[in-house]
Amino acid sequence: MPRALDDFRRAQLAIAALFCFLGFQYATWASRLPALKSRLGLSETEVGLLLMACGAGAAASFPLVAYLMKRLGSRSLSLVSALCLVVILLGLSAAPNYPVALLVICADGVAVGCLNVAMNAQGAALESAYQRTAMTQLHATFSGGSFAAALLASGMNTVTSSMAAHFAAAAVLLVLLLAYAGPRLLADRPKGQEQPAAAEEKAKGRRRGLTLPAQVTLWLGCAMVFGTVTEGAMNDWSALYMKDVADAPDRLAPLGIAVVSVMMVLARFLGDGWRSRWGDARVVRVGSAVAGTGLALALLAGGVVPSLIGFACVGLGIAAVTPCLYVAAAAQGSDALALVATMGTIGLLAGPAVIGFVAGASSLTWGMAVVAASALLVSLCTTRIRWNTAKGAVSS
Repeated sequence: MPRALDDFRRAQLAIAALFCFLGFQYATWASRLPALKSRLGLSETEVGLLLMACGAGAAASFPLVAYLMKRLGSRSLSLVSALCLVVILLGLSAAPNYPVALLVICADGVAVGCLNVAMNAQGAALESAYQRTAMTQLHATFSGGSFAAALLASGMNTVTSSMAAHFAAAAVLLVLLLAYAGPRLLADRPKGQEQPAAAEEKAKGRRRGLTLPAQVTLWLGCAMVFGTVTEGAMNDWSALYMKDVADAPDRLAPLGIAVVSVMMVLARFLGDGWRSRWGDARVVRVGSAVAGTGLALALLAGGVVPSLIGFACVGLGIAAVTPCLYVAAAAQGSDALALVATMGTIGLLAGPAVIGFVAGASSLTWGMAVVAASALLVSLCTTRIRWNTAKGAVSS
């Protein structure tokens, strides 16, 4: 194997370990929510607030992430935030009451926000350094980490009901992932060697004295919001739609989320090839159009089979959208990446709630129509961006 390719694979596996780490850490504590609910005597509302605290921490992390990215760089921030997530996991297992659990989960959200930006910056730097696409496969390993965490949770439950023992075992695996990734992560560019678009934007800001985000960053952020609204809503509402609207029997209702998940993982493993062949702009625009159109047609047709086909279109079409947007945001600099990532978190949190409000006011069919519209809006937003190259560089 040529040396450059060997170095690329080594760095790619290290960054993939970070994505796997984040998926594993999140799914580990999420899998024990029933046990946490029982141990602390929580109501469903309190569990909902616990989940909201995690999202609020991630959404509020933008100023901190922007500062730490400049201060530490993506490599150091990845390692520091990942270590914090290990400690937080252990702390959650020892939380004595609900207020402490809320604080721990909020801190988890902040650390997740930091690691999310840092590892995506590492992925974008990998593509830039070696001129090879890799981001969609990196995002696929997040799902792999979640799946591995589910298997561990199932296995630990057969051995012991102790949350502390489960989280300790998970922490050991997380530390091993981190130990593998740390020495192989990409070094950050020295100051003054930013990517051209980011350097030019900084110079414009200094000349004009402006601190507002560039127009391209705002359009990327809007596209990210609509993309994550689509992803989040499908995860939360597809099974209920299958049962209550498509009249699927109970045994088939979970197939909605299963179809979306399988198609997303498949598309993310294939997505880097699509990006190399057609370019990020076409992958984003066509993919989001396929997702929105496929779901809209399924809603019009009704029934179990059309619904599953529509859900498959969403998984296939939307899977490569957010990885491409992360690459484009990273090309604008760390501030742009942090802002776009934060807007994505907001979309992921707000999307399911918005669908619920629409469904309550009208019907779940109209709620899912909002999901289809969100996917189509991704394509519309990205028409406002000039994609300079097939590799995802953009300008306003």
